[in-house]
Amino acid sequence: MRPVLFHLWGIAVPSHELFVLAGAIAATIVFLAETHRRGLTDERLLWIVAGSLAAGALGARLGNAWRYVVLTHDRSPLHALLLGGRSILGGLAGAYLGAVGTKRLLGYRRKTGDLFAPAVALGMAVGRVGCFLSEQVGTPTALPWGLRLDAATLARIPNCSYCTPGVVLHPSFLYEIAFHLAMFVLLLTYFRPRVRVEGDLFKIYLLAYAVFRFFVEFVRGNPALWGGLSGSQLFLIPSTLALVAYFVRERVRAVRSLDDAPLSTNPA
Repeated sequence: MRPVLFHLWGIAVPSHELFVLAGAIAATIVFLAETHRRGLTDERLLWIVAGSLAAGALGARLGNAWRYVVLTHDRSPLHALLLGGRSILGGLAGAYLGAVGTKRLLGYRRKTGDLFAPAVALGMAVGRVGCFLSEQVGTPTALPWGLRLDAATLARIPNCSYCTPGVVLHPSFLYEIAFHLAMFVLLLTYFRPRVRVEGDLFKIYLLAYAVFRFFVEFVRGNPALWGGLSGSQLFLIPSTLALVAYFVRERVRAVRSLDDAPLSTNPA
């Protein structure tokens, strides 16, 4: 059961859902600010945002459906979607496909990754606050910044054998929040002025997050699926390799274009 942050007019407001909504709003505001800064006024961009958010929400549900089936042996597709929780990686993949699909439907041909990159980074940072308040925070640690949770909070964490009073846990979601906030700043101040290929800003963010998430998974406490690696890590390996291959290919093309460029000569 999701913890309730507060009640509004007698309605319970779950902390996870509230911060996910706040993250989506923050991401939309940043996206619109980036379109304004770049002078993009095409109203189709609003539909692309809507398509991305809708597909991201569906992808987040689908991304965790397999885990629900494995843990509960309940093979009902409806139950898996409604009760299986959410996967942030599934949400990212769904949002990306949603943006691509919506652009094709609308006939919008410009790349929008540079608009989405800082928006997604900030939205993820805000949304992860809800995860920190409602999900398993991490594995046991002896580090001084580890967290000790009260018995009531620990009792809400499912399938966690070491979540007992007195055990100090990694604040893995705080690591993620710090990462996304740092990337938000770096994308706007360092990478954005230097990126020359339209759309690469988002690929830089995805590659950085893929590498970070792979290693932070070791302290997240997600169950190992194969070879000591979680399902998220197994998904990230081919995704990371594909992104690395893209940037290597682009680098090779850039070098070749410089080699093939005619030498300029200055008249005497």
